[in-house]
Amino acid sequence: MSENDNLQDADGKIELNTTETPQTPEESKAAETSSSEEPKASTEPVKASENEEVSEDLKEEKMPAEVEPVSEDKAEEPSEEPKKDTETVSETTKQADAHVEEIEESNAEDAEDETNAERHEVESKDYHAMTMEQLVDELESLLKDKKIQTIKSQVDEIKSEFHSKFGELLDEKKEEFLSEGGNEIDFYYTTPVKKRFNDAYKTYRNNLNAYYKDRESNLKQNLENRLAIIEEIKGLINVEENINTTYKHFKDLQEQWRNAGPIPRDRYNNAWNSYHHHVEVFYDFLHLNRDLRDMDFKHNLEQKTKIIERAEELAQDDNINRAFRELQVLHKLWKEELGPVDREHREDVWERFSNATKTIHDKRQAYYADLDKAYEANLVKKEEIISKIDDIAKDQPKSHQAWQKKIKAIEALRQEFFNAGKVPIKVNDATWTKFKTAVRHFNRNKNAFYKSLKKDQYDNLNKKLELIKIAEDNKDSEDFETTTSLMKKIQADWKNIGHVPRKDSDKIWKQFKKACNHYFDRMHAERNAASKEEMAAFEEKSALLDKVKSIELTGKPDKDIETIKEQIAAWKAIGSIPSNKRFIEGKFNKAIDALFGKLDMDKAKLEMIKFENKLETLSKPDDTRLLDNEQNYIRKKIGEIKGEINQLENNMQFFSNVDETNPLVRDVIKNIKNHKDNLQTWKDKLRKVKSMY
Repeated sequence: MSENDNLQDADGKIELNTTETPQTPEESKAAETSSSEEPKASTEPVKASENEEVSEDLKEEKMPAEVEPVSEDKAEEPSEEPKKDTETVSETTKQADAHVEEIEESNAEDAEDETNAERHEVESKDYHAMTMEQLVDELESLLKDKKIQTIKSQVDEIKSEFHSKFGELLDEKKEEFLSEGGNEIDFYYTTPVKKRFNDAYKTYRNNLNAYYKDRESNLKQNLENRLAIIEEIKGLINVEENINTTYKHFKDLQEQWRNAGPIPRDRYNNAWNSYHHHVEVFYDFLHLNRDLRDMDFKHNLEQKTKIIERAEELAQDDNINRAFRELQVLHKLWKEELGPVDREHREDVWERFSNATKTIHDKRQAYYADLDKAYEANLVKKEEIISKIDDIAKDQPKSHQAWQKKIKAIEALRQEFFNAGKVPIKVNDATWTKFKTAVRHFNRNKNAFYKSLKKDQYDNLNKKLELIKIAEDNKDSEDFETTTSLMKKIQADWKNIGHVPRKDSDKIWKQFKKACNHYFDRMHAERNAASKEEMAAFEEKSALLDKVKSIELTGKPDKDIETIKEQIAAWKAIGSIPSNKRFIEGKFNKAIDALFGKLDMDKAKLEMIKFENKLETLSKPDDTRLLDNEQNYIRKKIGEIKGEINQLENNMQFFSNVDETNPLVRDVIKNIKNHKDNLQTWKDKLRKVKSMY
């Protein structure tokens, strides 16, 4: 059997070329209950969801198959049995076809947006084993690389794990705060990673809401279009015209249906079932022209047989999830792309397809059962880890070193807990709570120990008081070169000393900061005094800038250019200014550019004059780095423009048989000319830069 026959191309994509009428197994019963002479419509109503309008065709033409999915092999002739028996049969069928319904529900979800199916390809990682930073990285990566509607399950899991981990950290920090004498009502704690998470999750919510808002109106309009198509198909059997004309009209309506776009998931099955029902009715009407009907039946049988054969191959695939995803596509093709087959084959083809589906479904169920066993094993591991944490928390050492050793052991067990994997969802919350309780017990004992350890804090206080004395002794020093290094060193030492008693913390910090600021303020003032000439130059340039802004040009380009150059020369002659005042250079350049912009002369020539002025600024006697950078930039621009010209000229080859008076051709020719003129300007600039060396 060829790869095409198996519906599998080299890329693993399903290939099915058909323009025939769709038929799903759930609707085949409707066709069989129709008379071969005259189609009949059931009066059984559709069950609509709350606050949902039901279209007239669904109300009036509802078949039993549209209430509950019915496989082709369950199709029967109409009977006079009581409604209760019908409901019993329907419920039995529903249970028997659970493996089909699972796929139908997923396809209905994808029906709202074809790209929604990409959610199956988004990898769900072991978020439980990740740190908070890694979780935020994952969330930001999903927002950047994936469609917003495809990442819900991953985002929900990341959110749950992040909140759990941050909650644990928050509990720990709160215990530390309270152990140091803090008031619970004053406690507040956050981190940069928490802000990153909040920002990313807010972006997710906003983008998702925007997506749903944008999609809503389109889905509603598409549904209205599809219901209108159904109404037209219903009316075909009452049209008095040549059967071939009616059949052509029918095929046109089918093509409109295929192109009608996605609809709301909660209306997907009802709309398709109603459509298939009226397609079946039309095919029964076609008994007047059996050749047309039999031609479709034969084509559909061939295509459905290929789908069945591919499904039977998938049933042997060991990759359960991959097989299920492709099976989902096969069911979508069966439902949305293919019409009915001859009555004598319907039961057989559906039974084969349903059996292959059930095999994959059963293997998938067994796969998840094995996962549950693995989760149970993970639960045992985590229970053992929690027990170890409890054992460590029972022993309370008397030394700082011993506590540090225990802290490292607890941290290792915490990481081991996260790496142990998932547990059954029914015990997940309880296991997490038990873990947090064990860690919290350890942290409380640890904090109690360090609360009593005040000696170290008083030692730190004495060390910082010594640094304050050094700062105050040197705050009036005139030896800035030596003292500056000393002051920076004691600032670094201050940061490394550690905590002091809370009641002294603010007081000594203000004292130390005051002495340091006094010294550095003096140093900066001294340096400012040494740069009076630069400040004078700045004042002079400020005055010149005001003058340049008020210049009125004469309208004579040569004279005006000379005036502008004089101002530029005067600016350069003033000299250097303080580094923190160099923003004025940009203002001057902007003012000069404004004057150039007022000149009434050729743009290319004006551009070169401005460029020459720029080169004068970049040119330094002993330093060519700025000129080198400018030359590299110009070469890059030349390369880009040449590339654009080549692309446009290549595009012109597609218009070889088109008259040059065509507006599109004229635009391309004009664009090429503009690029070539621009290219010449950049070449002139390159020659000018080279001449500056």
